[in-house]
Amino acid sequence: MKNGQNKINHKKVILTIICMILLLVIVTNSNKLLKQTSEKTTVFEGSLSYEEPVEAFVIRDEVVLQGENSQNGMVQILADGERAAMNQAVFRYYSNVEDKIIKQISEVDEKINQALDNQTLPKLNADVSSLEHEIEDTVNGMYKLNDIQKINEHKNKIETYISKKVDLTGKNSPEGSEVRNLTEQRDQLEQQLENSVEVITSPKAGLASYRVDGLEDKLRVNDFSYLTSDLLNSFELKVGAAVPLSNEKGKVVDNFKCYIATIINTEKSSAAKVGDIVTLRLSTSDEIEATIVHIVEEDNQRILVFEIKEKVEELLEFRLITIDIIWWKYTGLKVSNQALIEEDDKIFVERNMPGYTEKLLVKVLRQNDTYSIVESYTDEELENIGYSADEIKEMKSIKLYDEVLLH
Repeated sequence: MKNGQNKINHKKVILTIICMILLLVIVTNSNKLLKQTSEKTTVFEGSLSYEEPVEAFVIRDEVVLQGENSQNGMVQILADGERAAMNQAVFRYYSNVEDKIIKQISEVDEKINQALDNQTLPKLNADVSSLEHEIEDTVNGMYKLNDIQKINEHKNKIETYISKKVDLTGKNSPEGSEVRNLTEQRDQLEQQLENSVEVITSPKAGLASYRVDGLEDKLRVNDFSYLTSDLLNSFELKVGAAVPLSNEKGKVVDNFKCYIATIINTEKSSAAKVGDIVTLRLSTSDEIEATIVHIVEEDNQRILVFEIKEKVEELLEFRLITIDIIWWKYTGLKVSNQALIEEDDKIFVERNMPGYTEKLLVKVLRQNDTYSIVESYTDEELENIGYSADEIKEMKSIKLYDEVLLH
C-alpha cells in the first residue's frame, strides 16, 4: 500500500515538473511573439541631410547708374527687376521745364482736335486706319482688366496711338493748313521736351534695379581676397531687410549669377574646399546648387564664397539673408538604426515574414544618430566582397515597405 502511494506521488512530481516546463516554454514564446509583433518598423522612402543655418551676404556684379540731374527726381522707364538690354533706356530725370512743355503740348493737341473737326480730311491712309483699329481694340480690351498696372499700360498705349494718329493726320494735311501748322508746332515742342530730359541707358544687359545701398562698389566680384569679417560686419545690415528704392539712382545687375558670402566656423566648413558643390536652401524653401569659388582664412573661422546661377532675381532686393547650407543629402530606403545588425564587418536587417524572419545584407549609404539610408549590394559588389555565384543567387534584396525587426 505504501509503495503504491509512493508511485502516485512520484508521478505527481513528474507531472508537476512537466507542467512547469511547458508553462515556461509557453510564457517564453509568448514574450518573444509579443516582442516580435511590437518591435518592428517599416522601410520607407526618405532623406537624410547635414545642414547648417547661417547668415549670408549677397554680392552681385552690378553697375550703378546716375546722371547729372538726379536732384530733380526720376521716372522709371523699366520696372524694378525688369530685364534691360544693352543701351536700353532704364530711367530718366525730370527736367526743370518739363511741366511747362507738357502743358503746351496738351494745349496744341486740343487745338489740333478742334481744327480736325472743322477740316475736311483727305482719305485716310492705311497707317492712320491701322492706328484707329489699334485704339479701338485697346479701349475694348480695357473693359476686361482689373489689374491697375495693366490698365495703365493700356492707357499709355492709347495715348501713344493717338499721338501717332495726330502726327500722321497733320502731316497728310495740305501745306499751310491750320492742322499742318499745329502739327509742326507740336513736333517742335516734343523736340524741346526730348532735349531737356536726361535719359539714363544701360551700359550692359541685365536686370534693372533701383535698390541702391552704397555697397555696390564695396562688394566686388572680380576678386574676393578683399573680404574680411570686420568689413562685412561693419555694414551693420539687418537680416532679411529689403534694400530701399532710390529716387536718384538705378543700377543694372548681372541676372545670370551672383555670390553668397558667409562667415562660418564649423567642422564641416573647415573641411570645405574651393570647387566643392553644395546645396543652399533659401528662406523661400527653394533649394539651389552652389559652388565654393573662394575661401578666406581667418583666426578660428573662414569666409566661404558661393557662386549661384539660380534664383538671382529673387535675391535682388536683399543684401543680408539667412540660408541653410546642405553639405550632403541622400534620398533612398530609410530605416531606423535599431534595425541594423553588425556581423563580421557587414550590416544586416532582419525582415519579418509570415511565420519566420530572414536576414538581408544591406549597404549603408549615409547615417545620422537615428536613421540610415540603405540599399542592396549589386551582384558585382557582392562578388568583390567574397560571395560566390551560388550565394549571390540565393540572396534577397531589401524593398520599400518591408517590415524589419528592431533590436
